[in-house]
Amino acid sequence: MTLRSDTAAALYAEVAAAQSEWKLPSITAGVVRDGALVWTGARGQFATADGGSPGPERQYRIGSITKTLTAVLVMQARDDGLLALNDAVGKHLPGIAFGELTIRHLLSHSGGMNAEPEGPWWERNPGVSFEALAAAMNESQAAGVPDRRYHYSNLGYGLLGEIVSRLRGAPWTELVRDRILSPLEMRRTTYFPQDPAAQGFSVHPFSGRLAEEPAYDSGAMAPAGQLWSTIEDLAKYACFWIDPVPEVLSRDSVEEMATPASADPREALNAAYGLGLRLQADDPYLFVGHTGSMPGFVAGLFVDRVRRIGGVALANATYGKCASVPLDLMRVLIKHEPWLPQEWVPEPELAQGEELLGHWYWGNTPVTISVCGGILQMSGAFTSRFSPLGVDLYQGRDGYVAGERLRVMRDGGQITHLDLATFVLTRTPYGR
Repeated sequence: MTLRSDTAAALYAEVAAAQSEWKLPSITAGVVRDGALVWTGARGQFATADGGSPGPERQYRIGSITKTLTAVLVMQARDDGLLALNDAVGKHLPGIAFGELTIRHLLSHSGGMNAEPEGPWWERNPGVSFEALAAAMNESQAAGVPDRRYHYSNLGYGLLGEIVSRLRGAPWTELVRDRILSPLEMRRTTYFPQDPAAQGFSVHPFSGRLAEEPAYDSGAMAPAGQLWSTIEDLAKYACFWIDPVPEVLSRDSVEEMATPASADPREALNAAYGLGLRLQADDPYLFVGHTGSMPGFVAGLFVDRVRRIGGVALANATYGKCASVPLDLMRVLIKHEPWLPQEWVPEPELAQGEELLGHWYWGNTPVTISVCGGILQMSGAFTSRFSPLGVDLYQGRDGYVAGERLRVMRDGGQITHLDLATFVLTRTPYGR
């Protein structure tokens, strides 16, 4: 699991360059591969005002990476039948402004809600109660209409945190601890900082001197950006997104979160947003994770779920290159130690579907059904994997037919054709 020395040197050079170029008082970073933290590196002499050193055990504020934990709580509630993603927000928060928006809108930042709550800049002021937050909300401040475009909203995640708190009958912070942090053994991720913790700084643009930044309790906005964590804990969290822990969230729900739900049209070809996750293309792969910033801190966590790698970074500066460092670290890792695909092994016999294997035709266009990883896979005119739903019934998992039904049609027990969302597939062109 250890990295070659030249790989480690290249990773450290990336961190050192970011610290120097962006004037970061300190930065700490890590790389995960195949379920383990395989490298950490730190740079800078000012993790604290008295010159504390950065390291994998020192806490930094993670900002909006917090949103991913709030999104996990929402998906847990959905999977437990407590809510539906298409529920109106007002169903769970009666009388709230923007109550006609759906939970899905808030998760994906696609509802047109204003980015920040009304009142003083919430990140640099003591937080307020949810009642005060809700009372100040005003639909006239909307940034747009629902489903028109992607528009990031911190405010929306304050509402999501309150929804799961009411549904579970427990404070948001307790739900995060009990339902996510404890199962993942993230013992150094906390609501308030615990020593050793970094001091947040801003860097004066002309003098180059440090000014301490405040770190208030965000109150009702905590679900959008309150938490503190370490490189070691974020590495565990990164591994969760590669290999989901069923006690926290199923693999299917993680895949749903990592599917594009909205995008800024200026970046749509390269970046998108899922359900609580940022998505960044690395053709033909996809980086999944989130960035974070709060006064005095910037952070980033991204993984490549296919190549089973990830990068995490934390720094104590209000502005600077830290959010993209995980992406750069993964690219450096792949460049020096190329990813090896999983070793091929013979496929096991399917519990059902063996008789579907082989060539089919949509009209006269070829379609092939084979097995990959124990799952039926269609290629050709339609490309998708299929999961069994029942006898002679399957559901598409990818591509154009994702979510659609594949039905095996029989006459006297013999297969006559396949019905894929009304498209007819036969063993010979046009069934002749």
